[in-house]
Amino acid sequence: MKPIQLLSFDLDEYRECRSQFSTDEWIDLLIRSIGLEPSHFDRRLKLLFLVRPIPLCEQNYNLVELGPRGTGKSYAYQELSPYAILLTGSTTVANLFYNMATRRMGLIDLWDAVAFDEVADLQKMPKEVVTTLKTYCESGTFARGKEALSGSASMAMFGNTNQPVEVMVRSSHLFVPMPDVIREDMAFLDRIHFYIPGWEVPKMRIEFFTDRYGFVVDYLAEALRELRRHNFTELVDRYFSLDSHLNARDVKAVRKTGAGLVKLIHPSGEVAKEELAELLELAIEGRRRVKEQLQKMGSFEYHQTSFSYIDIESREERYVGVPEAGGRDLLSTDPLAPGSVYVSSVDEQGKVGVYRLEVGCAVGTGKLKVAGGIDSTMKESIQPWLPLSSSAVMEGRFL
Repeated sequence: MKPIQLLSFDLDEYRECRSQFSTDEWIDLLIRSIGLEPSHFDRRLKLLFLVRPIPLCEQNYNLVELGPRGTGKSYAYQELSPYAILLTGSTTVANLFYNMATRRMGLIDLWDAVAFDEVADLQKMPKEVVTTLKTYCESGTFARGKEALSGSASMAMFGNTNQPVEVMVRSSHLFVPMPDVIREDMAFLDRIHFYIPGWEVPKMRIEFFTDRYGFVVDYLAEALRELRRHNFTELVDRYFSLDSHLNARDVKAVRKTGAGLVKLIHPSGEVAKEELAELLELAIEGRRRVKEQLQKMGSFEYHQTSFSYIDIESREERYVGVPEAGGRDLLSTDPLAPGSVYVSSVDEQGKVGVYRLEVGCAVGTGKLKVAGGIDSTMKESIQPWLPLSSSAVMEGRFL
């Protein structure tokens, strides 16, 4: 007879064995346990791979990954743990949460993580499911009939993008692959703790799969489940504080992502300041990606997206951006044409705007014409000096 499941798991032994590895060696071991050969990937991509199993070791964690097909988005929930379930279609409140007819809990009580594959197929999912899921993703509680119930299962959503990320960033937003029933509810999207940039993950090729040793899947699954019982969300306070632009949900998301990465890479909870800063920056980036898209979708209440963290000891503040935003190339380094200038402004709510003003003069009566997509307040504030014998056309473009 061959055992198919561990009888018991010793977390202290697991932590002791971890101490015999360097951080890089341990990360490579985890990547090989997932089935991939780490020598093909850089440090950032390895950490993105490790974000995928965070719902397996962190309770009530909400994850989204949207990217090209064939990048292994749902692999961890099919093969890595027997405590996760992957749904490939829409579901009902009774199946997912609680069946009032049979008085039985649904999937959130049976599994540590519930994943939705091909989110585009959830278009026909009842609105009631999204409403209940929205409440659950916020606090881990929900109401059905007269019952107030709770669960600890994490949620993950995976979907495929049909356009290059550059097109989505310029023409719309990164939640476009989501079905309307989810995308139209911005309050639900605000519950997402981390958005994995799936477009950075290469399509899986044969040479990416490893033939070297890693953890047995059952053993790693037991380790992740045991770590769910521990809380590492306060570790960030040892060395850092978060900026005021992060509201309560932002702070919660960053803390939970940081805690999940520490559980995976430093299961004892002992992590150096420099390594914690690296994990914290990734956690902030994943949450900021969510807020940036909510801002693009037109809601003013999400305008504060300049996320940063502060070193408690040195008081140095470090801002964290998202790579796909392309902020470094927003202003061209080429010399401007005569009559052109870049300007910036900050309104009463702290919203920053960057503009390029272009002025052209022509023979006329001295009348000023303002063209371009600028509002009335800015038009009224423009009072340039013009010769009486000329006219000018000023065009403002919001960058």
